[in-house]
Parts: sequence; structure tokens; C-alpha cells
Amino acid sequence: MLLGINETSFLCFFLPFKPVPTALAQVDREKIYQWINELSSPETRENALLELSKKRESVPDLAPMLWHSFGTIAALLQEIVNIYPSINPPTLTAHQSNRVCNALALLQCVASHPETRSAFLAAHIPLFLYPFLHTVSKTRPFEYLRLTSLGVIGALVKTDEQEVINFLLTTEIIPLCLRIMESGSELSKTVATFILQKILLDDTGLAYICQTYERFSHVAMILGKMVLQLSKEPSARLLKHVVRCYLRLSDNPRAREALRQCLPDQLKDTTFAQVLKDDTTTKRWLAQLVKNLQEGQVTDPRGIPLPPQ
Repeated sequence: MLLGINETSFLCFFLPFKPVPTALAQVDREKIYQWINELSSPETRENALLELSKKRESVPDLAPMLWHSFGTIAALLQEIVNIYPSINPPTLTAHQSNRVCNALALLQCVASHPETRSAFLAAHIPLFLYPFLHTVSKTRPFEYLRLTSLGVIGALVKTDEQEVINFLLTTEIIPLCLRIMESGSELSKTVATFILQKILLDDTGLAYICQTYERFSHVAMILGKMVLQLSKEPSARLLKHVVRCYLRLSDNPRAREALRQCLPDQLKDTTFAQVLKDDTTTKRWLAQLVKNLQEGQVTDPRGIPLPPQ
């Protein structure tokens, strides 16, 4: 449990959206309007954040209501900026973390909605979250803050929209995710790897990462470290995303040549046989990865250069 939010509820953004039954959707709209208005006042904002974050899945049009109401997004951004002084030095309390994460939950709602997503990106709002992803403190308030911030980015990439990938590639999201993949908690690593996987699954994202040796080698190095760690502390959920990243990299001819040299042995032998015994999808991906690396080898690769000896 992370400050009152469990893994099941947090990972809901991995799942397809399901329309809320009509009976559940009949929330008192006057109360919703009241809470949105109360976001503009510092005296009433904290309770409004809490109530709206609870209702965000039962009010399908909450995102447009938040986006188009006067001062609301500015109030949410103010909640984020107010936390910056508590990042360095790291003095963030559980109460502060809970409050800003309620604001982030509403921003995730806006990021997920097709009517507000483009405007959300055009305003460069995800950049306000990046200072949180830069944090390294292992305390629970900081871990929850990083996790919820990752959730906003995860909600964006989950839509498989080209404009989302194009935007993210102009930012530092890849190195930020890689650092969390290397040193975060299992849940943070899982969400960060999911984001990288979604970027790789886009043709533009794959080409970007494989464009230079430095980019590819950084990704390959972190994935390799994760495989080694997973061989000691298995996690089927995390391994699934790691294998999918490797498989997608193998679709690029230059990356495929490099992977023939650096794919971890643990993915070639039976190290993960027990972990994957009931996961037919990941086993199929792993088999396809090995097959891709065995086929079509060339004697004079023109791909990503190996570093000087």
C-alpha cells in the first residue's frame, strides 16, 4: 500500500477503458461543479482535490469540465509548483505528497481524455511533472509522487497517439524512465518500462532510440541490468515489459546486430522458465526475440557501431 493507494487501483491505467454503468454515472453534478469552483480558492482546494480525485472514474466528462472551467488548470499547476521547494532538499511529507498526487490524478484524467489530450500536450503540462521524476529519495512520499507522475505519462502513451510520442521525444522522458527503471521500486520500474515500451512500439520512437549508438547503448545497458536483477528477484509483470522492449528493438536491423552481441544470457537459457510457465504471451515474445537474432545475420553489418575496443 502506498499512502492509501494500492497497486491494483494504480495500475488501472494499464487496462482498457470501460464505460461506467449509467447508475454509477449519476453523480450529483451540482457537487462536481461546486468542487471544481472550490479549486480556485486556497481555503477550499484541498478537500475539493480529494473529492474530485475520488470521482474521476465515475464522471466520464470530468476532464473537459476541468479543462474549460476558469482557473482550474492554473490551480492544479499551482499545487505542483508549490511542492518544488520540498524536493531539494528532500523534505516532502506524506500529507504534501497525498495532496499533490490528488492534483496529479486530475491531470491524468485530462491527459487520458480524447477531447483534452491535444490541448494538454500543446500547453506542455507534462514538463511540470519532470522535476518529480528527477527525485531519487526512497521515502514513501517521494516514491508515491514519482509513481503518480509516471501514471500521468503512462496514461498519455496508453492512447497510442502519434502526437503523444512526437511530444515526448522532444523531452527528456527516455533518460528519466531509464533512471527509474534502474533504481526505482518494482512498481515504478514497471510503469517506467511500460512507457519506454510504448515509445518503442511507435516507429518514430524506435527510429529515435536506434538513431545513435549512445541512445541505443543506454537503453540496452539498463535493460540488461534489469534482466540480471530479475534473475535474482523475479517479477513476471516487469519481465513481460522488458522482453517486449527487447523484441521491439530487434525489429530494427541495426539494433538487431548489436543485440546479437549484448542480449543477456538469462534470456537465452532457462533462467526464467519457472517465472513464465503460465505466461504464454511473454514466452512467445521471448522465442520470437531469439529467433529474430538467429536469422538474417550478415557478415558486414552497417548498423549501430560497437564501441572501440
